[in-house]
Amino acid sequence: MRSVPRLPWAGRGRWRPRPVTLVVLLVGLWLFGTGEALLVASHLGNTPWTVLAQGVSRHTPLSIGTATFAISAVVLLLWIPLRERPGLGTVLNAVVIAVAIDVMLGWLPQPHANVLRLVEVAGGIVAIGIGSALYLTTQLGPGPRDGWMTGIARHTNRSIASVRLGIEISVLVIGFLLGGRAGLGTVLFALTIGQAVSTSITTLTHLADR
Repeated sequence: MRSVPRLPWAGRGRWRPRPVTLVVLLVGLWLFGTGEALLVASHLGNTPWTVLAQGVSRHTPLSIGTATFAISAVVLLLWIPLRERPGLGTVLNAVVIAVAIDVMLGWLPQPHANVLRLVEVAGGIVAIGIGSALYLTTQLGPGPRDGWMTGIARHTNRSIASVRLGIEISVLVIGFLLGGRAGLGTVLFALTIGQAVSTSITTLTHLADR
């Protein structure tokens, strides 16, 4: 898969959601935030972008949260040569995911057994993959990082999975070199999230065609 298909629930424009479009968008973003929370709760390593934000915070006066925002702003600037356009989904991406992480962390268990922690990592990757597929197919504009991913895939004619893998590994390496914390969960996420997103989009497309 090299582009995001237009499915029945897609919006009429990036700022014109139908009720069903808005529901799919919010569910997708909440699932994405839940997946992030699962990775945090596992204590086996966060996503590569959080590793990068922590690394940046170690070398600047910025907190991890502020560093995350600054990185998102830089990534949005990288949209310009790719001719990506923001939308309602781009804005809600930052808000809903942040709220979902905070809320779900209060409910999720933080097990000590490594097997259960790995289950949380796997669940987090699956949730982020499905959540990404849902909100991307609303066509209301991707989040900063996903817009960069889909833009590169479109302009290079490479698959979404391979582009996402390259981005995640690059971000992870840079963040680690800057002093960000990484773990087994981080590596597993970087290696599998591209395929999780691509497979989820393909599955949704097949279901919509039935």
